[in-house]
Amino acid sequence: MSDFGKVYLIGAGPGDPGLFTLRGKAILERADVVVYDRLVSPSILAFCNDNAQMVDVGKMPTHHKVKQSEINKLLVKFAKEMPCAVIARLKGGDPFVFGRGGEEALELVEAGVEFEVVPGVTSAISVPAYAGIPVSHRGIATSFHIITGHEKEEVRGSRPEEIKVESDAECHPEQTLQSISCHPEQTLQSISCHPEQALQSISCHPEQAQRVEGSSIAGLDFPALAKCPGTLIFLMGISNMQMIARRLMECGKDPKTPLAFIEKGTTPYQRTVTCTLETAAETIVRENVVAPAITIMGGVVELGDKLAWRKNLPLSGKRLVVTRAAKQASGISAKLTALGAEVIETPMIETRSVEPRVDTCHPEQARRSLSCHPEQAQRSLSCHPEQAQRSLSCHPERSTKCEVEGSGIANFADLANFDVLAFTSTNGVESFFDAFFKAGLDIRALADKKIASVGKITEKKLLERGLHCDFVPEDHTGEGLGKLLAKIAQSSNLEPGASTLLLQGNLADDTLTTLLPKVTRWVVYETLPAKTLPDWKREAVAAADAVVFASSSAVENFAKVIQYGSVESHAELDSASASPCLEPQAPCPAPRTCFSIGRMTTATAKKYGFDVIESDETTMDSLVKKIAEYYA
Repeated sequence: MSDFGKVYLIGAGPGDPGLFTLRGKAILERADVVVYDRLVSPSILAFCNDNAQMVDVGKMPTHHKVKQSEINKLLVKFAKEMPCAVIARLKGGDPFVFGRGGEEALELVEAGVEFEVVPGVTSAISVPAYAGIPVSHRGIATSFHIITGHEKEEVRGSRPEEIKVESDAECHPEQTLQSISCHPEQTLQSISCHPEQALQSISCHPEQAQRVEGSSIAGLDFPALAKCPGTLIFLMGISNMQMIARRLMECGKDPKTPLAFIEKGTTPYQRTVTCTLETAAETIVRENVVAPAITIMGGVVELGDKLAWRKNLPLSGKRLVVTRAAKQASGISAKLTALGAEVIETPMIETRSVEPRVDTCHPEQARRSLSCHPEQAQRSLSCHPEQAQRSLSCHPERSTKCEVEGSGIANFADLANFDVLAFTSTNGVESFFDAFFKAGLDIRALADKKIASVGKITEKKLLERGLHCDFVPEDHTGEGLGKLLAKIAQSSNLEPGASTLLLQGNLADDTLTTLLPKVTRWVVYETLPAKTLPDWKREAVAAADAVVFASSSAVENFAKVIQYGSVESHAELDSASASPCLEPQAPCPAPRTCFSIGRMTTATAKKYGFDVIESDETTMDSLVKKIAEYYA
């Protein structure tokens, strides 16, 4: 088996990524192949590493993209053709609760392929919980029974309405009618019993079922279920509910039994529709109840009116695309998710620390000329002509990486020449200190420095490093910071920027260098654009309500990736609209509404035609607040 890849049968849970297991997430992050189903949330697919081969075998209620038998063979094929590979089979809910994981596991065993089961949270329990309905409750229900409402066609009864195919979870129509019953203090186990026993349901294979006309269909004993005082939970049964309700009432179930349909459970689109057993069929039609949905019957349903804790979240039913770099997105994503939103993390930029290099310099601080290798320069190095000691040369086409010779590489010994260190982003803070500590320095080297921050977010990041900011403008923009530092310099009879070190990324504009003509700028990180979006993410973006932008570069990259399909370099970004060779590739529909963190980001978003809602302050908390207020 060591010559084969290993297959992991992973339960994705009911939809909320917060209910996905840590074990499942760890496997997705290193998986080489991910074979996933229709009901897997885009937020969970986002855990997959960017290099994974994504294989969609999703099945719809009336159309099965890939047959179960073919999925089984596909898993074996990947394992045999990819030695040592990690193959993730990602399934909604739990693989072994009506998820056909057992069939896939048996196929792997027969082929000699090693596998592991990673359980998932079943929708049978979690979805009612999100609707405020406990599946068991003292004095109301001392047991609960999980039943599939989806069966194998050829063993069904003869009534026309019993030949419908339904698949609320990831099931093939050949799946049989089975039921699982659980005592609340036990794990999920199937229990078989005499039909007249009240607290249990019957479980059997269709080939073993004995049909009794008017009493049992494919092994499901309606008389036993009708007499059961416990909670009945039907999965995948919306299309068959008319038949199920009728048979239960024919077998003695109280027509007034409370019943709830819960659509798209645990997601921002969750909806609960209540009725009684006798009105179930008409309610499905009137309220347009659609899959995926579960049906829960019993007295516990009435507790939902008092215990529904999630329905009033301000962002329930909203899908938002967050475009921040991956390592920065988690903070705002968590805040939006806590308010009920479904968040699709779609990083449009990635940043990486680089060895600090001098980008703009004052002549009194420069030791040697700065030069750029023509095939490696990402952007030209600029010095004011009156400040430059020697000419600076750069290749005009700007390629992917800058390698600066001589004094182009920043020397930390030159920190002694500066009184003020100015930071314009959290990336700048992290990258500067990465290099600072790598150079063997510690915080004492900054004892006599004044610290300036462009805004509160960067100020908070500096405080995490033990540094209090001396200068923070009221206008949290580069222009605001530049004007503040220029004013301070003039009040001290100094030339603007003469003793200021600006720490920025390679794509920073010239706002600060214009306002502070004597400033020295070090590039401490590079910003790289996203190159493309996988198909599953493009579909998720197309169905989103709005996009959240925290930088102009994210807007630029998002617009180009959506319009042209992919962006290979920043040079293409700059020339995309004018270049005749960059043809649009499969344009992706996208929401036109966006939320912006500040004035510069807003200006860029408007340039690309977005309807912009701007936060009151340039902070993530203010941005989240604005989003919640907008949808209130």
